[in-house]
Parts: sequence; structure tokens; C-alpha cells
Amino acid sequence: MSVVKEPEFERMLTVADVCKFLSVFDETVYSWIRGTDIPAARVGKRRLFDKAEFDQWIKAGRTAGK
Repeated sequence: MSVVKEPEFERMLTVADVCKFLSVFDETVYSWIRGTDIPAARVGKRRLFDKAEFDQWIKAGRTAGK
């Protein structure tokens, strides 16, 4: 008997997750959303971040002003 696995989805991060990870305030994250290429998606009134894309953004050193 084989087990059928459902596709794995990357974890989505919230603004609160990003704030905690980077030790910044939510105002900073929203400022980055408006002014940089931070990979955020709008879902209703919320902003969500694909973990893999966010990790790449961090590794590339992309921050406000760059």
C-alpha cells in the first residue's frame, strides 16, 4: 500500500513573523513593502510573505535604500 502525500506548501510568514525574525517594528516592514522589492503578497487586508522568497531577499541583502 502506497501513501499518497499531499503537496507541501511553503510556510507563509506574516508581518509579525518578519518583525520578530528581523527585530524591527511593523512600521518598518510596511515601509519596506511600500519602498522596496520585499516579496509580499496581499491577501485581503493582510500582507503575507512566501518563506522561500523572503529568505532569498534576505540573503541578497536587499533592504530599504538598496
